Amino acid sequence: MTDRTAGIHHITAFSRDPQATVDFYTGVLGLRLVKQTVNFDATDTYHLYFGDEAGSPGTVITFFPSARARVGQVGGGQVGVTTFAVPPGTAGYWEERLSDRGVATEREARFGETYVRFANAEGLRMELIEREEGAERSAAYAGIPAGRGIKGFGGAVLFSRDHARTAAVLETILGLAKTDEDGEYARYRSSSAIGGVIDLPLSNLEWGKGGVGTVHHIAFRAPDEDALAAWRERIVGFGLKPTEIKDRQYFKAVYFRDEGGILFEIATDPPGFARDEPSGELGRKLMLPAWFEPNRAELERGLPPIAVRATDDADGLG
Repeated sequence: MTDRTAGIHHITAFSRDPQATVDFYTGVLGLRLVKQTVNFDATDTYHLYFGDEAGSPGTVITFFPSARARVGQVGGGQVGVTTFAVPPGTAGYWEERLSDRGVATEREARFGETYVRFANAEGLRMELIEREEGAERSAAYAGIPAGRGIKGFGGAVLFSRDHARTAAVLETILGLAKTDEDGEYARYRSSSAIGGVIDLPLSNLEWGKGGVGTVHHIAFRAPDEDALAAWRERIVGFGLKPTEIKDRQYFKAVYFRDEGGILFEIATDPPGFARDEPSGELGRKLMLPAWFEPNRAELERGLPPIAVRATDDADGLG
């Protein structure tokens, strides 16, 4: 079996307003809305997926937007910062773009790299890092020229209640290699050009509080369902308590929480987001798995309408 994950599959966070979420991640960050569906565990809430043109593993950030959601607090037991990779030489462009849209930025150094740190209006912490690795976006979108768009994840910073136990999960369960340490952080890498870097503070953080402005879970890649089943057994052998394998329509998944409080997921690369709509039409309408289709009319009545307002040739939200 594969005993080393290729890297991050997706990251899922909480938000409040579905339209504002679409506006920010398509219109400001220039990601594509690749799937609109519902939260399979709470069907009165959207589950929105944003990524590259295909929704490739390692590029997708997803959201559970709910007007009833409480405000969260970033802290231990969470992904503290989500990192996006951009092409070399584009950090200044992104600082200007974000500033023009009222998003404050600051620079932070880590492992000899300079990150552009920012947050959305709800407080979700993100950063941009220039990286050679990863394919560049070949087309303009939301006024972002080809060659300047976000490639996918540069990685993530994990905030743990027990960093030593989280480090053991990263190395022993996920198969990441520890490659560096700078006194404040340890760095772990997978083989992937996108989503392959995890930074872990070498200190234990106080508990965070899940809610708007925080990350719900981080998912890592499995090549197929057989590998996923074997990973589940490894998690059990490590003394943790994974869920059964769950069918998430676009991937199969297992979830577990480590002793640092972080909710991890392992998700299969297939079948992907084009399984139920053509690749050229991804994200244009609400898609439901077969088991929810009998309730489509009821579910649609409970969800506010959303629209992608970014265009290829118009800057901003269009």
